[in-house]
Amino acid sequence: MNATLISIVMPVKNTALYLEECLASIINQTEKNWELLAVNDHSTDDTLTILNRFSQLDNRIQVFQNQGSGIIEALRLAYSKSKGKYITRMDADDVMPNSKLKALKQQLQTYGNGHLATGFVQYFADYPIGNGYKKYQNWLNTLTKNGTNFSEIYKECVIPSPCWMVSKTDFEKCEAFRSNRYPEDYDLAFRFYKYGLKVIPNSTILHHWRDYSHRTSRMDENYADNRFLEIKLDYFLALDHQKEKTLILWGAGNKGKSIAKKLTEQNIPFQWVCNNPKKIGKHIYNTILSSEDIIHNIENLQIIITVANPEQQEEIKEKLCKIENSSYYFFC
Repeated sequence: MNATLISIVMPVKNTALYLEECLASIINQTEKNWELLAVNDHSTDDTLTILNRFSQLDNRIQVFQNQGSGIIEALRLAYSKSKGKYITRMDADDVMPNSKLKALKQQLQTYGNGHLATGFVQYFADYPIGNGYKKYQNWLNTLTKNGTNFSEIYKECVIPSPCWMVSKTDFEKCEAFRSNRYPEDYDLAFRFYKYGLKVIPNSTILHHWRDYSHRTSRMDENYADNRFLEIKLDYFLALDHQKEKTLILWGAGNKGKSIAKKLTEQNIPFQWVCNNPKKIGKHIYNTILSSEDIIHNIENLQIIITVANPEQQEEIKEKLCKIENSSYYFFC
C-alpha cells in the first residue's frame, strides 16, 4: 500500500458522451499522486475506446473489463486493483473541481483514521435542475457543513456516492464493496454509520454532479423507492431499534403502510398513529390506527415518522421535543 497514494475507483458504462470531460477533470487535479481504476461494464458505445486512449496518455489511468455484470461487480474489481492508502469513488459522467482530491486528502491527514471526508455537491445539466434535486443538494450540503450527515440517515442517502474519501484501513473495517445490496451507495453510507466513522465538516464544493434523463439512478430498478424503504427499515432494526421502548409508526400513507406491513410480517410489535380522521379507528394489517394523542400516555417511545410534508414534520418535531425519553427517525 502506497502511503500517500489516492485510489479512485470508477465503474463506467455507456458514458462516452461525458467521459472525456470527466477524465480531463481528474488529470487536471492539483493533487498528482493518484491512480484511476476504471472498469468498463460492458459498454456498447465508445466508452472503452476513450478509456484506452486516455490510459495511453497517462499511465496513472488503468482500464479493466468487468468480468461480472453491474456496478457492484465493477466496484469490487476496481477496488481489488487499488494500491493507495486513501480510497474514493468517481462517477464517469461527473466532473471534479481541480482541488477535490487534494482537499479530501488533507481532511483525512488532519483528522486521521475513523473519519470520512466529503464536501458540498452541485448539480448541473443541459436543462434547468428540478426542484427535487435542488432540495436534495441543499439538504445534503447543510448536513455536510456541520458534519451531521448521519443524524438524518433514514431520510435519504447522506453521503454522496461520488464525493467521499476514507483511509483504506477504515474502508476495510466498513466491509468495502463486499455487500451485494442495492442501492449500493446507500448501503455503503449505512455501513459508514454502522462502524462509527465521523464526517468531517466542510463547506467547499468538491463535486459537480451531472443530471440527465437516462442517468442510472433514474432508470435502474435497483434505485426504485421500494429499495430505499427496505434498506432503511432493515438497518434501523439492526442498528437503532430498542426493544425495551414502545415502537410507534407515525403516518398512514403509502410509506407508512409499507413499513407497517413489513413490521407485521416480522412480528415486531408497534403502535400506529396518524392525524387523518378518516383513517383513525381503522384496522390495517391487523393493527388499529390511533390518534397521535396516545403518545402522551406512553413512556420510552421510539418513533418512525413517514410524514413527508415539511411543515407537518416541523410540527411533529415540536411535539416530540416536549416528550421525555423519546427518540424519533424521519423516514422521508
